[in-house]
Amino acid sequence: MHIGNLVPIILLVHLQRAGHKPFALIGGATGLVGDPSGKSEERILLTEEILQHNLSCVRHQLEKFLNFNPTIPNSAEIVNNYDWFKEISFLDFIRDTGKHITINYMMAKDSVKKRLESENGMSFTEFSYQLVQGYDFYWLYKNRNCKLQMGGSDQWGNILTGSELIRRKIGGEAFAFTCPLITKADGGKFGKTEKGNVWLDPAKTTPFQFYQFWLNASDKDAIGWLKIFTFLDQHEVKKIISEHEKDPGARALQKVLARELTLFVHTAEDLQKALETTKKLFNRSGSSNETLTESELFSIEGIVKCVYSKDKILSNPGVISFLTDNNIFISNGEARKMILNGGLTINNKKVTDPAMTINEDDLLHNKFVMVQKGKKNYFLIEII
Repeated sequence: MHIGNLVPIILLVHLQRAGHKPFALIGGATGLVGDPSGKSEERILLTEEILQHNLSCVRHQLEKFLNFNPTIPNSAEIVNNYDWFKEISFLDFIRDTGKHITINYMMAKDSVKKRLESENGMSFTEFSYQLVQGYDFYWLYKNRNCKLQMGGSDQWGNILTGSELIRRKIGGEAFAFTCPLITKADGGKFGKTEKGNVWLDPAKTTPFQFYQFWLNASDKDAIGWLKIFTFLDQHEVKKIISEHEKDPGARALQKVLARELTLFVHTAEDLQKALETTKKLFNRSGSSNETLTESELFSIEGIVKCVYSKDKILSNPGVISFLTDNNIFISNGEARKMILNGGLTINNKKVTDPAMTINEDDLLHNKFVMVQKGKKNYFLIEII
């Protein structure tokens, strides 16, 4: 899961704290089909082996956020829709469930209409998805007394199909609750960076990288995200925003946001390491990264490590070829543009001349070069 998934997770946490019992639904069956909502073309279907691996990872992550202690009356439960679908034959499903929802009703959904009007169309597999998800709600309503299904706004149609199935099949009353899909102030999709998703798994996005994502949020984004992604009360949020407005350069807003989210998703120890790494990397006292010991340089998490030949250093390579040789930039033009725009530092010193060379005097501890590309991307090149 990635940070976009945090919105429904946090809503579940709020609901559980208010005394409600959350059921975290894992799509062991629907994952084999693929949800067409918000998609312009059909998903690649997962193998059962990959799906089971994904499900076990999601289960492990959810257990960090929700209280699954069976001794409390509203303990969270993880339910897998494969557990009930594996006992249902195709003929039984279309006879006992399909007859309650009309084709007109299913085709009226935006996710279906858009795909039917597209060049690629929609397969019967994906068309049937809303009916399968609707049955999930029906099953949980009937067997677990679950009366509210929630998710992102792109799930509105699928959830309504469930509430409609409950009404038509057994005369029950159930409810749908969706939250908007979060976007950044520039309109970009939330949870994306130039390298892809910001993941909740520390093996895919380190705690330092996770901390840095929130720390680098724009003021406008940070104000909204502080209200959505933290558990601070209104008085605390207003106080933090007021403090930030007095001195935006101190980035108090972003620091609180990064701290609260890193603690929620990771650990206090991870947060401390991220703070230490940030302090070391953003040392602007005028000294170079020589202030970091060799072991500290190696221990810094969240930076890309490269190896470069000492023979090449002895030939005093130009900074641009040095950068492209280490795949820090994909082209000489890109490297030159970054330097001219003031976005590159080496050993904490800004590089302003694209014609400069790298030599032995530029090595930290006689064997390292630290490169910062833009605001958030760091590279440690070891010379061997």
